[in-house]
Amino acid sequence: MMRLPKFNYRVAKKVSDAVKMISDSGPDAMFVAGGTDLYPNMKRRQQTPKTVISVTRLRELHNLEGDATKGMVIGGSITLTEVCNNPRIRRDYPVIAEAAGLISTPILRNMGTIGGNLLLDTRCNYYDQNYEWRKAINFCMKKDGDICWVAPSSPRCWAVQSSDLAPVMVALGAKVRLASTSGERIVSASDLYNNDGIQYLNKRRDELLIDIHLPPVNGTRAVYKKLRRRGAFDFPVLGVAAALEMAGDGTVRDARLILGGVAPAPLKVAEAEAALIGQRLDAERIEEAAQACYVKARPLDNTDFVMGWRKQMARPFVVRALEELQR
Repeated sequence: MMRLPKFNYRVAKKVSDAVKMISDSGPDAMFVAGGTDLYPNMKRRQQTPKTVISVTRLRELHNLEGDATKGMVIGGSITLTEVCNNPRIRRDYPVIAEAAGLISTPILRNMGTIGGNLLLDTRCNYYDQNYEWRKAINFCMKKDGDICWVAPSSPRCWAVQSSDLAPVMVALGAKVRLASTSGERIVSASDLYNNDGIQYLNKRRDELLIDIHLPPVNGTRAVYKKLRRRGAFDFPVLGVAAALEMAGDGTVRDARLILGGVAPAPLKVAEAEAALIGQRLDAERIEEAAQACYVKARPLDNTDFVMGWRKQMARPFVVRALEELQR
């Protein structure tokens, strides 16, 4: 049985208290909300904070306001189940509710939060193992070692961003609000992620994700498609988030196509977007965009399924997403 290591557990009651606690505790402290990612990682000794600061009681992180016309603010500690079931989210930003409903299982969605999923640790077959397994291969670059077993000649880590909501938020043009003892800052979802399996977030350890800011819908329609082995529990080995804004003449005014599960960060496919903008969304353009995504997707052998097949599946999954938006 894998057990949690010893650690100090603190409960913050205000945002100002939370950011002061982590500042005072130093680099060996982490925030926790649902804990569905952090606690298993701690059991495997992938993450080993000496102090864990709970933010589940922070009222500001449970705030939800706005609508499709004005834009919406979703607190970072709102659970995935609440996201799935909230009438306003389902009505105004249905793709978020749908993507949240594809995450893990009902029990874990009851605990896991929207902020936690956006900040999910990157994953890899050589990293997501218990301590003794990792020790037997002399560890890996992401934790305790100096080599990437997926790409041994590479100077960097290729662990995969496996959040379902990350590509969706990038496609929607969302932003997140981060707070620390230095103040607050707003970061766009597209700038939140780095293409690096270790330094995967443009966020300091002492910064707390307060909420997610969604822009007004303005006629944008979006969809998310997920590839995984089972119909529940599994992380995506490929995710496709597509968002289109149509012009009055039936052409595509704006397009955003984001791939998840194939790189350390959500992958924007500008070539696919360019193939759609200014054009009618017909079969030829859909196929052109799908081909561009296939070319851009370069998964490595670090998660479930054969990497070549994951790459092949980028094409039909993009087609399915765009055909759904075509209706």
